[in-house]
Formats: sequence, C-alpha cells, structure tokens
Amino acid sequence: MNAPVPVPDATRLAGATAAEIAAAVASGTVTARAVIEATLARIAAVDPSINAFTDVIAERARARADRIDAARAAGAPLGPLAGVPFAVKNLFDIAGLPTRAGSKINRERHPSTQDAFLVAQLEAAGAILVGGLNMGEYAYDFTGENVHDGASRNPHDLTRMSGGSSGGTGAAVAAAMVPLALGSDTNGSIRVPSSLCGTFGLKPTYGRLGRGGSFPFVTALDHLGPLARSVADLALSYDAMQGEDARDPGQTPRPFEPVAGLIGEGIGGLRIAIAGGWFRAKAQPEVFAAVDAVAAALGARDMVDIPDAARARASAYIITAAEGASLHARRLAVRPEDFDPAVRDRLLAGLAIPASWVDAAQRFRRHFRDEMLKLFEGYDVLLAPATPCRAPKLGQKTFVLDGEEMLVRPNLGLFTQPISFIGLPVVAVPVRVAVGEAPDLPIAVQVIAPPWREDMALRVAAELERLGVAATPAATL
Repeated sequence: MNAPVPVPDATRLAGATAAEIAAAVASGTVTARAVIEATLARIAAVDPSINAFTDVIAERARARADRIDAARAAGAPLGPLAGVPFAVKNLFDIAGLPTRAGSKINRERHPSTQDAFLVAQLEAAGAILVGGLNMGEYAYDFTGENVHDGASRNPHDLTRMSGGSSGGTGAAVAAAMVPLALGSDTNGSIRVPSSLCGTFGLKPTYGRLGRGGSFPFVTALDHLGPLARSVADLALSYDAMQGEDARDPGQTPRPFEPVAGLIGEGIGGLRIAIAGGWFRAKAQPEVFAAVDAVAAALGARDMVDIPDAARARASAYIITAAEGASLHARRLAVRPEDFDPAVRDRLLAGLAIPASWVDAAQRFRRHFRDEMLKLFEGYDVLLAPATPCRAPKLGQKTFVLDGEEMLVRPNLGLFTQPISFIGLPVVAVPVRVAVGEAPDLPIAVQVIAPPWREDMALRVAAELERLGVAATPAATL
C-alpha cells in the first residue's frame, strides 16, 4: 500500500506557473503527486466561493500523477508539461463523464468514452486533468451566469461576473486553482473571461487546433484555446496541442509550428498599429486607457480603421443565431422548459432568421476577411480593446457606454466578435490601469495577428509581460 503523500503548502504552489511546475517535477524538487494533492486542496478551499468547477476527477488525477512519478524514477523522459494540473470547460469530453456543455439536458447523456482531442494532447505532454469547469449554457453567453450550476464568480470581486461563456475557465486560472485551463471562443468566450478575470488567453487561428470531442455551438466560428497566468504557459500549451485531429473535419492541415522558443525574441521589426473607428467608441474610459498604455509601451502610434467592423459584428450575430438554433432545434421542440430562458429565447429567434440573411452574412464574411488581410500588408499586429468595461456586477442587466444605456449580456462582445468572425489569432493581455470605476480590477487588450501568426501575437504579449505592462493580478482569496 502506498504511503500517504504529504500535501505541500497549497498557497505556495498556487502562484506557480505551468512552466515552473513542470521544471520542478522534472528536476525532482517536487513530485507530480504532491502537486496534484496541493491542487486538489486548493480547489477544495477556494472553489466553494468561486464556483468554477462542475466536476473534479481526483482519483484519475492522482493515478496519472503516480504514473509520471514512476516514469521519472525509472529515468524515462518526461513531457514538457509533466505534472502540470489543468482543467477544461465542460464542453470538452472527459472519459467517464457526460459532457454537460453548461446545460441541464446534456448531463443526461451517456458518459464520454474518450477524452477530447486537446485533452489527450495535453496529457501526452505530461499535463494532468483535474476536472471540468462551469460555463454559460451551450456557450451562448458572455457573463458566466449559469442557471443550472450557478454563476462562476470573479476571484477579484465575488460580486462580479467572470465573463462567458468560458467563465469557469477564467475564474479557475485567476483564482490560482490551476495554472492552465481550456476554453472555447465562438464570439469572444476566451477573451471576455480573460479580460474580466485578468488572465492571458489565446484564441488561435480558426482551424488550427482540433475540436474533436468538444460539444459544438457554431461550427463555422468555434475555436478552442488556453487561458493561463503567463505568456510562456500559453505558448507551451499551444505547442503541445498542435497536431492532426481526425475527428475535426474543419481543421486546416498545418505542419507543427512551435512558438515557445520564439516568444522571447522581442518586437524588433514588428509593425504595430492601434485599431480605430469601431474600436475607439462605445466603451468606458479605462478601456481606452488600457489600449493607450499598451501602445505607448510598444511605441505604437499609428491608428488604422478596420472598415465595416460594425457590419462584421452584425453578420457574426446572424450566423451565430441561425447555426446555433439549427443545432438545438430538436431540443427546443421537445424540452423548451429545460433551457435557460434567456438562451432559449435567443435560439428561438435564430430559427426565424431567413436563409438569405445567412447567405449574405457569409458572403460579407469573405469580403471582410479580404479587407482585413489588406491591413496586414502594412502592419503585423493590431491592438484593440477586449471588452467595453471591467467586470460588471452579477445580475447587472445594463451599462452605459458613451452615454447610451446598453444591455450587458450581448455587448460584452462588442470588440471580440468582428475578430473571431474571420478567425484571426488573438492574445488577450491583462492590463491594470488606475482609471474609472473599480480601478483594482483588470481589463485586457487584444493583440491581433494575421492568420497562422500566433507567434507574433505571443511575442508582443511576452514583451508587454517583460515590461510589466501586462500582468495577472493576484486574487486575494
């Protein structure tokens, strides 16, 4: 019988990055089992106030950690993420659990028989899955408020939203329950929680990372990616997750293009501009202060207009509503009472969208992409806000942007939707600026790159981290 494993100081390990944990496990400074015991202790202590986790798979995680420790003792090579705990939004398949996708209906499904592709990729690199995370129902959400599982709360202020739909993902990372977690981003669901919770987040190029074993929302727009407390951790996990996914017909075949070794190269030679027009209106003062602070640190002075961004957002709404409604049409017909009423109403409205509108939106999508690619002939990276405000209060229905009262739920994605609409890679970079309401709360800036150039966006994010402009503020829990 194995002897009990002492639990290290969970507070001390809680601040460690994935890269630091992997290095410590590889060197023998700490065992993978000790890391997992500390992680589980941290989750047990902190999550009751945050409500980020819907499932904790403790015994599986312990068994995985023991295998890693045995491999190290035998002198076998360890993966680059050996011993690193991670969690995933509960739309990723986890073997042995039903895939909830934030819904009441889905939890009645049969348990998954295998892990999602990206879960398998991370575990092949040595990472250890510890559980599934709270999310907005069927990913149709920007607030992190789930009527079935309760709201995931912002670790920096428990009265505020974590953002959605990957709200549990952002909250779990910001609360230092795990150093790394996976979310999905259809219209901004990685970048909005990153902004409200103060984490780094990577939305890769559309088609880059395999979506096999994840519950879809809008196949034409769905992306999967990591949130973390350091740029290096984003890069390490992104590298580990690359690979061909036979279960995702929408994946674009690409060679392995590692980025972890490139992020320290700085920004020399990169042409950086600030997005104007749509991205300089309808936001609270701290939003533009954050963008301006980032631009000043990078020496970026040029401002460029992204043409038709408002139309791009409207077109994204049409495609989202129509495709999402089509996916859920049968559930809406037979179990309408089991949906979150707000989600149900949006999906029902999507059923009424004429096909001609969807066709027009898809045609415009191609045009808008072509226009954006022209901008990248003159610039390598664009800077834009991630959200129009810091984290709103839980239950808050409206906010005021440029003197206009607007609904919170749809408009937290004002600045993210035009970018995910055409699948560009983006890193959300958390910034702290002492401007506006609740100045201690974080807010993020989007670093946007051309297709397949995650390396450039990550280089800029890493430079901001080095300069101290970007940082993940500690949650006082």
